[in-house]
Amino acid sequence: MTMKEKYQIDTTENKAFLKEMTEELLAFGHRFPSPEGGAYYLGDDGTPWITRPRETWITCRMAHVYSIGCLLGHKGSEELADAALRGLLGELSDNENGGWYAGRKADGDILPDKQCYAHAFVILAASSLILAHRPGAEELLERALKVYDERFWDEKEGLAVDTWNTEFTKLDNYRGINANMHTVEAFLAVADVTGKEEYRKRAGRVIDHVITWARENEWRIPEHFTSDWVADLECNRDNPADQFKPYGATPGHGIEWGRLITQWATSTYGDDKSAALPYLEAAQNLYNRAIADAWNADGAPGIVYTTDWNGKPVVRDRMHWTLAEAINTSAVLYRVTGDEKYASDYAMFLTYLDETVRDHVNGSWFHQLDEKNQVIGTVWPGKSDIYHALQATLIPYEQVDLSVAVSVKERMK
Repeated sequence: MTMKEKYQIDTTENKAFLKEMTEELLAFGHRFPSPEGGAYYLGDDGTPWITRPRETWITCRMAHVYSIGCLLGHKGSEELADAALRGLLGELSDNENGGWYAGRKADGDILPDKQCYAHAFVILAASSLILAHRPGAEELLERALKVYDERFWDEKEGLAVDTWNTEFTKLDNYRGINANMHTVEAFLAVADVTGKEEYRKRAGRVIDHVITWARENEWRIPEHFTSDWVADLECNRDNPADQFKPYGATPGHGIEWGRLITQWATSTYGDDKSAALPYLEAAQNLYNRAIADAWNADGAPGIVYTTDWNGKPVVRDRMHWTLAEAINTSAVLYRVTGDEKYASDYAMFLTYLDETVRDHVNGSWFHQLDEKNQVIGTVWPGKSDIYHALQATLIPYEQVDLSVAVSVKERMK
């Protein structure tokens, strides 16, 4: 692949390219709100799939991205952010048992269980809505933090539990790192928006666990655990492409953790480079292991979805979100290290995005491709939301030590 100017970080052409995609993505997502505010799953051309459930985590993501849209001055963002907020305070909220349903089925029935993953996204959404000055955002954040602190945060372990039943009477034995990863993202946003630094400290406790587990596993992060936090490395071996609990290592998560660890370390330690250094080294180890295992692992560009514990590909499909995180983390690591290797990776990823993953006809990015880079939809049909892709058009030029929405607000002053 030739490295055109528009793919190279810090060029005028690259900044223009990312800005063009930001607007394209925000325009693509306009049709997500249902009449009650819960987010519809979007199809290939952005048409809402009204027969699918309206899920809380997708609604939160859309509240977050259109809060950013408000800060960027994207036309229509206020109404869209308010619609998602209405859904989170309305049809998705469990006023009897507390917290938020996993979602609503197409017929209006609830999706069972209370997910840590979804509740972490409520916190992220509420933080961004506050930045965008949306009415009701403070109430949403207050409620979200209260239920999260009571039900999901385990102060003794310094980690989050995963899934309750709908009534909050029975806690599932499964413990997961994906929910903890988005908890770190949400906690960093809360600390940035509200100044409640205890949440940044909590994020650091989660990060310390993850780094320890990854270091002991050649920088491949165990994703699934028992109730007493023993890694279950064989989880879903018979169902390796599970949407949220795939078997083996998920390189995209190793990459994403690299960025979040860098954000936490730089925001926590500031100019104290010696204190931050072990974390920045861990971030690089996670990223480099994931790219070595997963990029171009089978003769075609792209990042495979999962590998076994020796780094051999298991599910060879390419998910759009892994590419988005690779763009983000390569840019962030370039910012903090100055190593041209990361700038080169960034250009490589953007070339692949523009040539293969970006949908130049219908907008947004193809969410799943096979090992030959043909579009498929076995795990992620359609284009559920624009969260990962939108952030990848922003994070490369935002402040490393700030949550993305906070950095956008600072930049747009």
